[in-house]
Amino acid sequence: MLMVTGVAEDKRIPVDSEAAGFTKLQEPRSTIPAVTHVDSSARVQTVDAERHGMLRKLMEQFDAKTGCPVLVNTSFNLGWDPIVCTPEDAYKTFMSSDIDVLCMGRF
Repeated sequence: MLMVTGVAEDKRIPVDSEAAGFTKLQEPRSTIPAVTHVDSSARVQTVDAERHGMLRKLMEQFDAKTGCPVLVNTSFNLGWDPIVCTPEDAYKTFMSSDIDVLCMGRF
């Protein structure tokens, strides 16, 4: 993650200022809720075509299909397992989860 910055104003959703505790945490704050923090900030990682060509193409196609140019970058494991390190680990984790799609570069 390169930096923390505010989510763009046109992507933000007004929140109920009366909410507190877990209720406040559950309120979506933007149209990209998976990456938006409670204070409407997000950790940003950029993806350029030269260094990350395949990922960049995937993101561009995802944006064209969904209208959302953002993917979530997170540790890949199921909480009770160690972080995935190999394509075999990735496949086993994928098959043990409710994840919809697994992309593994050239594998």
